[in-house]
Amino acid sequence: MNRFQFWGGLACGIAFTFAVSHINTVQSAFAVDEKKQVDTEPAAEEKPMLYELRTYYTPEGKLDALNARFRNHTMKLFEKHGMKNIMYWTPVDKPNTLIYVIAHKDKDAADASWKAFREDPEWKKVAEETQRDGKLVEKVESVYMTPTDYSPHK
Repeated sequence: MNRFQFWGGLACGIAFTFAVSHINTVQSAFAVDEKKQVDTEPAAEEKPMLYELRTYYTPEGKLDALNARFRNHTMKLFEKHGMKNIMYWTPVDKPNTLIYVIAHKDKDAADASWKAFREDPEWKKVAEETQRDGKLVEKVESVYMTPTDYSPHK
């Protein structure tokens, strides 16, 4: 295989993956609303997600361990309990900080998901094992948000 074949194949693979992952978006964009709703409230099935912005402050030197716990356990457990992982960040100007966004159907679903997560035996085991050398989180801030009517992402 020469370099042209390799790069051409790679480009085709990337293009195909991109196209397949965006089929639902394209279909939604061209869908015709037969009801022609006049009101501005979304239909029940179109209700925007409830987003939760969470900020975790770690003790000095514990951010790597917290990231490992999220990477290896927490994200999977969130999904198990109905929470949708959206995005995770570590700020460049705030050391020892993890910021992330998860999504819920609504506030009742969020409360139920968090309750089930905290009571999950697997989570309890992971939390205990990952904090043997000290706690990983000093402080948590949580903010629930809904998208504005002009937000590109609902």
